[in-house]
Amino acid sequence: MSPEQSPPTMADVARAVGVSTGTVSRALRGQPGVSDAMRRRILRAAESLDYVVSPAASGLVTGRTGSVAVLVPFISRWFHAQVLAAAHQVLRGSGFEIVLYHVEGTAERREFFETLPVRRRADGLVVIALSLTDEELARLNGLGMPVVGASTDLGPAPAVGIDDVAGAAKAVRHLANLGHRRIAMIRSTDEEGFHGGVSRRRLAGYEDAMTESGLEVDPALVVSAPWGIDGGARAMGELLSQRTPPTAVFAEADEIAIGALRTLRRAGIAVPGEMSVIGFDDSPMAELLDLTTVAQSVHEQGLIAGRMLVEAVQQARVAEPAVRLETRLVPRGTTSARPGRPGTAG
Repeated sequence: MSPEQSPPTMADVARAVGVSTGTVSRALRGQPGVSDAMRRRILRAAESLDYVVSPAASGLVTGRTGSVAVLVPFISRWFHAQVLAAAHQVLRGSGFEIVLYHVEGTAERREFFETLPVRRRADGLVVIALSLTDEELARLNGLGMPVVGASTDLGPAPAVGIDDVAGAAKAVRHLANLGHRRIAMIRSTDEEGFHGGVSRRRLAGYEDAMTESGLEVDPALVVSAPWGIDGGARAMGELLSQRTPPTAVFAEADEIAIGALRTLRRAGIAVPGEMSVIGFDDSPMAELLDLTTVAQSVHEQGLIAGRMLVEAVQQARVAEPAVRLETRLVPRGTTSARPGRPGTAG
């Protein structure tokens, strides 16, 4: 092409093949609605004309940007990173560029929901593990684009997750079946509201299983501390300071349970001989430390959320909009029968 010539356009490719510019755009972007034979003809024509796809021009024809957005509160925590990596795999494999919005702080979160920068920059949005207020949910519903949740409750919008209530009940039922009667729960405080919904549901599962097992739900045995290892260590110290400490502890997340184990080790309390501990999630550290836990399929949630968004953007519908994956108990070396129970030492 000489300097005086204009660069080829999508319209030039369309004329060369004898199709509409919309067909050319779908073919070059790998979208459905174009046969394989026609797609090959269009690709050959584009190559012969030295045509390079312009996202802006393609967007004018299709009304799409070619990008999707992901909203995530944390990118360093293993759960969020696993879901993000799996969703990224599906979305990039479907030809989408990905715009990441990281809202770890309160200010970043407020700014996102006030300005909604994703508008006009993406064709859809995946929200990963974020407890939303009614106002935030209403703002997302007003975006006018597909929104999908991964471990996020979006009301009627498509979402994939687990049954936190049932999962927590499995953990507590396991301890009760081992003969434990004073079973504590360590919750995480969540001043910024990132995972408050998960915490409330796991508390409900704890209470349901305690009642089902004929055990008293003692408010003194439900303690809260900041999320993470240090918070779990602090909460375990609080439980040990009680006149009658528990013999077993359910922590709402593995990281919290690991903190509890640290305090017990430093206090010289044998686990599981004197105290049983169970977590939730089955993080890589749980297996390393032989922590009994309730496992969930984290990577699969990301894959499913990615597929949901691809369906919603490309087909304007999701075949299975509500997916709830099973949890499973993973018994390891931090739980055993209650001390003093018949048939056990102590």
